[in-house]
Amino acid sequence: MTCHMMTRAERAQLAMMLEVCAYPKPGNVDRCHDYEQTLLEHFLASTIFSRPALEEAERGTGRIGEIIGHAVRATNCHEGGNTHFGAFILLIPLVYGGDIAGALKAIAKTDVSDAVAFYKAFGMTKVRMHKNDELDVNDPQSLQVLRDRDMTLLDVMQHSAANDMVAREWVTGFPLTRRGADLLKTYGNGRKAIVQAFLMLLASEPDTFIIKEHSRGVAERVMGRARDVLDGQVSLETFDAECIEQGINPGSTADIIIASVYIALGEGWKWDS
Repeated sequence: MTCHMMTRAERAQLAMMLEVCAYPKPGNVDRCHDYEQTLLEHFLASTIFSRPALEEAERGTGRIGEIIGHAVRATNCHEGGNTHFGAFILLIPLVYGGDIAGALKAIAKTDVSDAVAFYKAFGMTKVRMHKNDELDVNDPQSLQVLRDRDMTLLDVMQHSAANDMVAREWVTGFPLTRRGADLLKTYGNGRKAIVQAFLMLLASEPDTFIIKEHSRGVAERVMGRARDVLDGQVSLETFDAECIEQGINPGSTADIIIASVYIALGEGWKWDS
């Protein structure tokens, strides 16, 4: 059988789709459960609506900050709120550069216009910032601060890295993305590998989306419960039910898994077997 050779944009879309359809992923929307306001269909729609921005990234001719903005704008046309903002922060430079090395080269060339475009895109989402962050996207003065300091988008990620594991990937060279891709290949193919890689990352790093929504203590407790699942002390279904009941969403880990799936697919990992 002749297999379709995916473009980078298609690979990114497939990664977004595979992540949200894998189940059960504790606390996340998946094919087993929705949130009250955000449905599986909203995530799937986002994978479709993001196609023009991903193709723009693949051409490698625009500005990364603006392309992230285009992706957010395109996927804000449903009622489900933010679905893939964190994923776009990772995917856009990866698609732009082709792989992690290319993404890092592209990131290094960002400038203040990228930072401003990114902050405008951030303002279109309902993603909560760290409460002590001086560069609040809801404060119009923040854009002027970016210009006055001549901050690049990489500078913005460095500013945010201590409190945001997605931003930290930019600054540290995508180590969790790389680890997730390696885990996927270690665990085999398909849905179960995605769930297992997700659990491994969740057990090793406090999810910063949980920290923002709840507290570091809650994030560390979730890490411990993920380890309990891996050690066979509690079922994955029980852990999932606990997270849903308590409104705990490991969203940053999910974003990194999307980027990991993108990388793994480019390295021959099979999603449908």
